[in-house]
Amino acid sequence: MGLTGCVDTLDGHSKFAWDPTKDKVEGRYEFTPAQLWTAAKDVIKTQGVLVSEDMQKNVLEASIDERKVYIHIEEFDTRTSRVLVQARTKGGGADLEMAAFIDKQIAVRLAAGNLTPSGSAKR
Repeated sequence: MGLTGCVDTLDGHSKFAWDPTKDKVEGRYEFTPAQLWTAAKDVIKTQGVLVSEDMQKNVLEASIDERKVYIHIEEFDTRTSRVLVQARTKGGGADLEMAAFIDKQIAVRLAAGNLTPSGSAKR
């Protein structure tokens, strides 16, 4: 018998969850929020579909392999930006592996340095 309830998503909403366990991965990078935003959008384009882009909250929402993926980007300190990646299954379960995979793909994109110019995250 599993637990049920609601989880807060990175875009500020609540969603039903039959598995309200850890579903977020955090990454910190020595890149600007704008560079992280661009890398995240590039990853979404190659892995799935961009559902929404909220530049006020600095959140991207995507559909990847039938998962809802939320990516929140913010400046952490003067040299570092932070990305939070959250992934949930269609049925409301946590998918920590997907969140970690997307974070890793963002890191790879940043390391490769071939970022496609796009809208930037608010600083």
